[in-house]
Amino acid sequence: MNPKVGDALEPFRFGPINPQAMVVWSEILKDPNPIHLDVEAVKAMGLGIRRINQGPANLAYLVNGVLQSFPRARIEKIVNRFVGNVLEDDLIVVSGIMTEVEVLADGQRVACDMVLAVEGRGPAVSGTVQVFIPC
Repeated sequence: MNPKVGDALEPFRFGPINPQAMVVWSEILKDPNPIHLDVEAVKAMGLGIRRINQGPANLAYLVNGVLQSFPRARIEKIVNRFVGNVLEDDLIVVSGIMTEVEVLADGQRVACDMVLAVEGRGPAVSGTVQVFIPC
């Protein structure tokens, strides 16, 4: 791969988001928040009619999108914002644009602006990722 500023990453598509995976994520994260587990709790809080995916799971999907484009890379830095929700049954797409490419003696350092978007609704996670790609 020959990264260049302005190049787009190959989109990473995932979904539909499985509510059973939310149960697993809740256990891993020790996050018993009912909005991830119970539709009735979501309704009672006025947050809609579908369970809401955990933020760390959404960030993991963004990381998968980065590693799809840079399979040999090591992620050095992530700065992100959660700007929307991912809900059960949503389809997501992670996209990115390379904003910096630094050639080093032992590889390349690449920075990208990234977005995880829900198809039909828009961004849920945005941010920047910096990776190191060894020679």
